[in-house]
Parts: sequence; structure tokens; C-alpha cells
Amino acid sequence: MHELLPVLSTPRHAGGRSALTCRYRCGDACFQEVPNTSANAYAGDIIAGALSRRSMMRAAAVVTVAAAAGATAVGPGAGRAEAAAAARPTSSRHGRTDGARGLRFTPVAPNEHDTVTVPAGHAQSVVIRWGEPILRGAPDFDPERQSARAQSGQFGYNNDFLSLLPLRGEHGRQVMVANHEYTTETLMFRNYDPENPTREQVEIAWAAHGLSVVVVEERRRSGALAPVPRHRLNRRITATTPFRITGPAAGAPLLRTGADPSGTRALGTFNNCAGGTTPWGTTLHGEENINIYFANGSRPTDQRYGIAPGATERKWERFDQRFDVAREPNEAHRFGWVVELDPFDPDSVPRKRTALGRFKHEGAQPRLTDDGRPVVYMGDDERFEYFYKFVSSRRMMRGTSRAAREHNLTLLDEGTLYVAKLTGDSPGEIDGSGRHPADGEFDGAGEWIPLATGEVSHVPGMTAEEVYVFTRLAADRAGATKMDRPEDVEPSPRTGRVYVALTNNTERGKPGKPGADEANPRVLNKHGQILELAEERDDPARERFAWRLFLVAGDPADPATYFAGFPKERVSPISCPDNVAFDPHGNMWISTDGNKLGSNDGLFGVATRGERRGELKQFLTVPVGAETCGPVIQDRRVLVAVQHPGELDGASVENPASTWPDGPGRIVRPAVVAVWRTDGRDIGV
Repeated sequence: MHELLPVLSTPRHAGGRSALTCRYRCGDACFQEVPNTSANAYAGDIIAGALSRRSMMRAAAVVTVAAAAGATAVGPGAGRAEAAAAARPTSSRHGRTDGARGLRFTPVAPNEHDTVTVPAGHAQSVVIRWGEPILRGAPDFDPERQSARAQSGQFGYNNDFLSLLPLRGEHGRQVMVANHEYTTETLMFRNYDPENPTREQVEIAWAAHGLSVVVVEERRRSGALAPVPRHRLNRRITATTPFRITGPAAGAPLLRTGADPSGTRALGTFNNCAGGTTPWGTTLHGEENINIYFANGSRPTDQRYGIAPGATERKWERFDQRFDVAREPNEAHRFGWVVELDPFDPDSVPRKRTALGRFKHEGAQPRLTDDGRPVVYMGDDERFEYFYKFVSSRRMMRGTSRAAREHNLTLLDEGTLYVAKLTGDSPGEIDGSGRHPADGEFDGAGEWIPLATGEVSHVPGMTAEEVYVFTRLAADRAGATKMDRPEDVEPSPRTGRVYVALTNNTERGKPGKPGADEANPRVLNKHGQILELAEERDDPARERFAWRLFLVAGDPADPATYFAGFPKERVSPISCPDNVAFDPHGNMWISTDGNKLGSNDGLFGVATRGERRGELKQFLTVPVGAETCGPVIQDRRVLVAVQHPGELDGASVENPASTWPDGPGRIVRPAVVAVWRTDGRDIGV
């Protein structure tokens, strides 16, 4: 048996992040009052008076994942036979490390190295850094001579979500799309004065936000990728790029401004966190902490979305009145959406999809129903918020013809928006310690509550326009279940099961705050958990589901942790799951944000089915102060976006906390990294 991997214990800021990260990324959201003050039950407060054990067993018999070979119900007792089988070791062939197929590598130990650390037998290289030119005419990066014009043609800052799409007709090349979530001005500009930013600094930040589209090509005899500068598909989307507002709320009075009386056009996108890749070849991008860019909020709706009174951190409102809610009250309503981009048409106008609702979108990942309609799963990343899905009323058209592409660009404008409500089966047994109830699992059933379909509201007292623009308020009224920061929500392409990353919530159980419950079973929850959901009859258009906790994160030596029943002495420690992705073998890969175990953040692979279900291994760690983002898992390559390296308290250009990726004397730069096996074979097999 493998020895338990060590856990480090370096003190960290609340939630594992530095105060500097909290300040620039989300406006210290964890230190503000919780925006959700509704009387809705929390996950499990509903549970306490919910279903009996017997009725839950009947429900579990109905809600199954029938399409997956060997799949079982997500309900009481499911998976324990698999867990027992997992304890039996399997042989290692050809010198490969024992493990589930796709996870046969030696785990990386927790560490605080100022580098990307990968398993033995693997190599790595930087694909692209902040500031590298990707458009024709853009200059090489010069940290001492930055300009907005230069940045608008260069790779943006703080890369997050990544998508790699095949590029037909160009062998060895792929199209990479990257989000640029936010800017950290103190690490970008020498002698930066946060109270008095210059116009040039603000305009550089506008250009460093948004999205990048860049073609990358494979290097011979390795898994490295390199950008193809000036390729015809390369593109920058920034905070001032024109967008179309589409869907049922387009043109509504709540979206009209002085600059756009039609309510159908917007400028820019920012705080793009995670996203998704559609079956029809476009990418989706979630606008998350948009509140921190808007000043002087005073209305109840501003408060519900976290728009504070007074000035913003970046002071953008000094240079463009649209960021001052007191002067342009509807501008903020034009952000907080899911953006859809066609990366194969550099002249296309990106679109904000109002049918998917407005909240702090972490990501948006679709799957198809049996009849070809896309269903998009989404999380609202804040304490005690909700998770959602959208079911389109239109079927995807197959093929790459112009007619098919034009039709498919309408799929996310018509359908029904739902929010999740959970119930559980162990009333009175959750004590906040993380100890399992008598049936051995944290599990239950749930329903999708419809909020709006097209121009029809299903929420009493709210119009459809209000439901889409103030989706949080609609979910409050509908009685949705509050969760511990729902971030990425992704369906497995192999089994159809949906995984919800619940990153953490250190407010749970504090005086005046809700206590533990079955879906969120620990008070002062600093490590987070992952919930597994199975749609009724494996039909994502259905309105019922079953759920259970797949993983309860933390130090495996802690009795409160849980790894789908897999022996805990054989897993890596993990804290604060954030984004998830799937490899070709059906394993889930988890990136972390804010590790509270004293180690740098990292990327982990975990088996989701078979005899090794729950086996979790750390594949890499990122540098000091960084977050692991945007994982892409291919047969022979893993990509991660290393976001905000060196972002520790007190750090600045003059006083860097990290020298990654270019070494001492060079400015720290967020970047995308590729990892591959040195023998050229598939990852983990």
C-alpha cells in the first residue's frame, strides 16, 4: 500500500488565497456580507424534514444512469461494492505505476516550489505568456513600455479557462481559446498607485481583460505547443469589443443605456472565469465577479449582486461613466452573462446569451439530449448561492455547413432556465463534523425548478425580463437550495453524471449563519466537496435527479474526508476544488483554488467509475501564489493555465514574490503550460 502523502501547514489567508488575490479578483467577497439574505433553506435544512429512508430508496430506483455500462443509482449505498473492490491492488505492467487507466503516474507530493512540478517521466514547457504578440503588428512585450494599443494585440492577463479545438486542413495545429479573468495592477505596473491609476494603466487593463484566440502548433518529438503569431484566426476580445445581446431579454428596458437605447449591443466582457466547449464548435465564457467593476451601487438589486456603494478598486468609473451605477444604472445589467464566441470566424460578433440567466457564472458546459437539444449546466460562485441548468428547445444541426453553423448559433436563445432544489434522506443525523449518517453516504434527491421559458416567467411576481436580469432574485423566490460556492458544473461525456465543484464556505456554522447539512456536511468548511448528480433516466431534460457527495476534500487522515469509498491511505490530499474536466478514459481532473493544506494549488486526476472509483492522484502543482485553471486533458498532453503567480500579500513589481516563469530579474507573468510524457506515450496509461 502507498504511504499517505505529506501535508504542509504554512499559514494562509482565509480560504487559502492571499488578501491580494481577494482584493483584485472578487473585491474581498468573503469579507463582505453574504448577498443572499433570502429565507430559502440551505442544502439540508430542507433535508431535515425531507424524505424517509424508504421513500428515498424508491426514488433512487427510478433515478439512474442507465446509459453508462455498469452504472449504478446515485442513491443510498451505491458505490460501496465498487469501493470494496478498489482496495484490491492491481498489477503494474511494463513498469508503469499502479492505478486506474489514465492515472498511472507517480503522484506529485504537496510542495511550495516556485515552479510547475510534474510527475517523474514527464516534461513541460510554457505555451504562451501574458503580453506575447498574437496579432499582426503587435510588438514584443516590454514591461517598462506597455501601452493599451500593444496589449490589444498581445495575449491577455490572468489566463483561466482554456479550450483546444481541432483545426481542419492544418496538420499539427489547434485553435486555443483562453479567458483572461482579471488584472492585478500592482504586479503589472512599476510604482503603481492604487488610489490614482493613470488613464493609460486603466486602458491597458481594459485590453488585458477578455478572451484570446490563438492558433498553436505541435513541436516535433515532444508534446510542446507554440503559438502561431499573426494567424488569420488569432483574435483579442477585450473590455471594449462590441458584443450582441441576444435571447429573450435582448432589447428589454432593463438593458437599455444612454449609449445603447436598443438594449441589444454591449461593449466588452470581463472577469471571465471558466467556460465550456459546445458540440457545434463554439466556446462559452462565464462572466463572474462583475460587481467589482461598478461603483456607487445603492439599489436592492445592486446589493443582491454585490455592487457596493462608493468607489471601485480599479477606479474605472473615473475614466468611463458607464462604470458608475449612479450615472448609468443599467450598464451593470449588461454583464454577468454567458458569452458565446465562434473562434473559427474572426469577424463574428460575440454574443451574450440572456436565456442562460444573469449571475456570477463560473462556467457553462453543455451536453446533448437524445434528440439533439443542448443542456447547459452552470454554477453561481458565491457563498450560499445556487446551481442551474438551461434546456434548449432547439435541436443541434450536424455538420459544418454555413447553414448548420448559423442555425446552431441560435440554440442558446430559446429554452427553459432551471434552478436546483435538493432534498436528502438522513434527517437529524448531520452534526457538522463530516461524519457519515447511518446509511453510509451523504445523498438524496432533487428537482429542477423552472424559472422562465422564452418570454414566459414561472416565478410569481416577476416578469420574464426580471427573471433573466435578476436571476438570483428569481431563484430566491423559487425556493432553490443554497450551496457552498457552486463553481464548475460539468457532465461526464462517458456516463452523463454531472459533477458540481463546491469550493468552500468558511461561514457555514458561524453565529447567525446556517449550519451543516447533508450536501454541505461540515461547519467552517474550508476544503470544499464535489457533488455527483444523476438525471432521471439519464435524460438531462428531465426535472428530477438523484445526488450524492462524490468527494469531501481535505487531508485524507481527517475522518471527515471521503473519496467515493476508496481507501484514503492511497489518495493525495486535496483542498478547494474549483474547475473540472474529463480525460479520454472518463476520469475527472480537478484544479484547485486556495489550497488550505499549506501546499501550492494543483491539478488532480480521480477515477469516477470501476473498481478504482475515488482513487485520486495529484498530477502537478503550480508556482507560489498561483491558481490552477483551465485544465485540458488530451491523450498525450495536459494543459493548465497558471493564473496570478506570485500574487501574495506585499508583492509588487519592485518586490516580487515569484520569479516564474522567466527567472530572477524578470517580471512575473501568468502563462499557459503544456505537460507530456518524455517517452511520447499517452498520459497515465
